[in-house]
Amino acid sequence: MTRKIDILDTTLRDGEQSPGSSMNTEEKIIVARQLIRLGVDAIEAGYPAASNGDFRSVEEIGGIAGDSCVVCAIAQATEADIDRAAEALKSARRPRIHTGIAVSPIHLRNRFGITEDECVARAAHAVSYAKGLVDDVAFFAEDAGRADQEFLLRVIQAAVDAGATVINVADTTGYSLPEEWGARIRSIADNVIGIENTKLSVHTHNDLGMATALALAGVRNGATQVECTINGLGERAGNAALEEIVMAIQLHGAELDAHTDIRTAELTRASRLVSRVTGVGVQANKAVVGANAFAHSSGIHQAAALKSRDIYEILDPAQVGAVGSEIILSLRSGHEALRHRLVELGYTFADDEFDDVYQRFQEIAEQKKEVYDEDLESMVQERSRDVAAVFTLDALQIQCGDPLVPTAVATIIDEGGVKHVVSATGTGPVDAAYKAIDRVLTVHGDLEEYVVKAITRGIDAIGEVVVRVKSADGKVYTGRGSDTDVIVSSAKAYVNAINRMITTQRSREGR
Repeated sequence: MTRKIDILDTTLRDGEQSPGSSMNTEEKIIVARQLIRLGVDAIEAGYPAASNGDFRSVEEIGGIAGDSCVVCAIAQATEADIDRAAEALKSARRPRIHTGIAVSPIHLRNRFGITEDECVARAAHAVSYAKGLVDDVAFFAEDAGRADQEFLLRVIQAAVDAGATVINVADTTGYSLPEEWGARIRSIADNVIGIENTKLSVHTHNDLGMATALALAGVRNGATQVECTINGLGERAGNAALEEIVMAIQLHGAELDAHTDIRTAELTRASRLVSRVTGVGVQANKAVVGANAFAHSSGIHQAAALKSRDIYEILDPAQVGAVGSEIILSLRSGHEALRHRLVELGYTFADDEFDDVYQRFQEIAEQKKEVYDEDLESMVQERSRDVAAVFTLDALQIQCGDPLVPTAVATIIDEGGVKHVVSATGTGPVDAAYKAIDRVLTVHGDLEEYVVKAITRGIDAIGEVVVRVKSADGKVYTGRGSDTDVIVSSAKAYVNAINRMITTQRSREGR
């Protein structure tokens, strides 16, 4: 029997740190439910000390996870951070505090201004303190890829001696080469006393395009847990992609002496969901889950694939859930058919909520001959985005064409329930709509990026618009909107981005 490799998903923590990819609590819960269906061993749900929103996300996800997986909260090596993490994890049946400190010379010297001895003392105290609050404590050695190996062993030994149940070795900057990284992990596995009683975890970044290779080198050399994210989302160039790690282990399990318990048929759905929630698209040639992952355009490749799929495909698309559902929903579908399909997609609603969901489904079905899974997922995401809306787009009417001056009339409802009817002209229909909306909004931002794409099939496809808006303090907020009318999608996306800006600012102010 091969070794079981735990998969810790940090999409909701490290993945969310990708610029413009922040998620509200409702969206994090939707993603967490999919991660649970995927079968991950642990979910790193957030950094409770960072914001009230992160605290609530950890708290809520702890409540829904039950015994299905560990729920993890990260904390810097301070008692205040650790206390905050422990408080947020009170709802979790399997809580884990993930605390640690950077261990490379550049961090010790330029960031903390401390000695190696002081670093070791901080590491030991943080683990010991956290151990007094929860049984499961992970210690992270940040920037271990640039650390002195002897010092790295010393810090890890102190963390193990203090009671750490998981040791997470992080190549935070993606600096290492796979062979070098593997040797570091092997050295830890061979030389730290008591390491055999802990999980040895690796956390790798993609700055040089080697995050997956680094993670697999860690597994080959003794790691029993991999920290990764859906679609490789994360800081800078991103993290190791969960889907790549899992399928590489599945394909090369014998060579790696490894297996995971991930339900691989859920990978494509997870990828699509995270892309839609964060607004970060998946490149077409992305491994495992990209649109072209199982596509063949070369005549030679096509001819060969028609004879035998595995001539050019090492994975069966069905293994990763890349086969479309055969359930067809339309205007004739009733409540039960819709509820059944939503449950299969992982979405459940109380009876008092479901009537509203069904009504929105009928509105979509009236505009489309068939309602696909992508339509349903877009519909649910749209609903989650509107939960905490400060401003809501109630109606929009556009007049444009040549030689007409583009004019928009918008009805906006504020959080007090007051309706505002405003109008404006612009250089085009989207510009006119945004200028009209700006007349009501209390805060404004600069439009940095505007992307529109069809997210469902057919000429009557739903169009999704993703915008990125920069606030006065330089922070970027992503907004998303979907509708069969792309101008309405554009307006919804802009309002959604501004709502995010307002709620984030209020959270920082403690409101």
